[in-house]
Amino acid sequence: MTTEVEAPPPAKESSPKEDGFLTLFLKNLWSANTVTVTVLSIFLALVVGAVLMVVSDSEVLAKFAYFTSRPSDALQASWDLISGAYADLFKGAFFDPASFSAWFDGTGTWQAAFGPVSETLTYATPLVFTGLAVAIAFRGGLFNIGGQGQAVMGCVFGGVAGFAFHLPPGLHLIVALLFGLIGGALWGFIPGFLKARTGAHEVITSIMLNYTATLFLGWLILQSGVQDPERSDAISKTIATTAELPALPAPLRVHLGIVLAVVATAAVAWLINRSSFGFELRAVGVNPPAAKTAGMSVARTYTLLMVVAGGLAGLGGATQVLGTADKLTAQVAGNIGFDGLLVALLGRNKPWGTLFAAILYGALRAGGNLMQVDIGISLELVTVLQALIVIFIAAPAMVKAIFQLRAARSARLGASMSKGW
Repeated sequence: MTTEVEAPPPAKESSPKEDGFLTLFLKNLWSANTVTVTVLSIFLALVVGAVLMVVSDSEVLAKFAYFTSRPSDALQASWDLISGAYADLFKGAFFDPASFSAWFDGTGTWQAAFGPVSETLTYATPLVFTGLAVAIAFRGGLFNIGGQGQAVMGCVFGGVAGFAFHLPPGLHLIVALLFGLIGGALWGFIPGFLKARTGAHEVITSIMLNYTATLFLGWLILQSGVQDPERSDAISKTIATTAELPALPAPLRVHLGIVLAVVATAAVAWLINRSSFGFELRAVGVNPPAAKTAGMSVARTYTLLMVVAGGLAGLGGATQVLGTADKLTAQVAGNIGFDGLLVALLGRNKPWGTLFAAILYGALRAGGNLMQVDIGISLELVTVLQALIVIFIAAPAMVKAIFQLRAARSARLGASMSKGW
């Protein structure tokens, strides 16, 4: 007679409802959510950048010639180069502990301690505006590649208003900023109107307008009444002090523009997520025929959207000339419009993500300057790091495959958070 032994019941799997907040948080920590992919993309970019540093340094490469006999020399030299470069990147972007120690000891100043953060925010300020100009257009289904031209026109209108008008302090600054906004909005209206009325692709028209704005700036600063009478080169008169954005004491360069950038980010976030116009632009961006069937004017939305985007980029140009620069030159806008494209992509075309992405880019630029001066690392390497970050973020499937990330469970985590701990 045989006795049958019953098999133990299978272990009860925990359902998502039984998982607590901490369990869900840990599961999401290594999942393919936006935050994890962004952090790992930056990490991968730094790793590739470290390899490029070693490959481009002849002294370090020379030690790899006898790597098999004495590997410690090559490894130590590589570590010294990489750690020193990234330490300088951090010190130049955020803070240098030595500067704070000197400030506390009385041998240094607070300006020197906060200098790195000042440079980061100074570089980031115009990028917030141009990044928002790209992000808001993208949410409406348009690719605003004309941010550079719109920023240039913001520099032109804001700069001319800054030295041509004679107004009281405060009022003069407001008028100059408004002129910068109007200049960018007018330059955004053109491709928006052409898109709405003729179907002309906004990428083509805005690219052409970029060249037009740059050529117009080069012509304008050589004209009588605009060009500095004491200079023979292409440079305008100096912006009046009544139109300058208030800044911290020298040598710090950060100015009120960063506060305006945060306010603009909050305004764009509200416009997209809370306003009726934001609902329309999101509906048009997802499905224009369906939005038209629902009674929305697609042509009107396209036009207004590009006007708003152009105005934001124009504000970025105005803050550049009224805060960082004090004159109009051929390169006064730099590449803030084109960099805004990358900032918006890095920020996932979301307002607050764009703000933090701009600060990251500003940090890379400020820290890259110290890397170049202190160690001799080429500033172009910082540009390579920026491009690598964007490449990895634009290819989340590759990042997910490299790190074997799980599928994101943000919805369940959100549900758990809404119910409490």
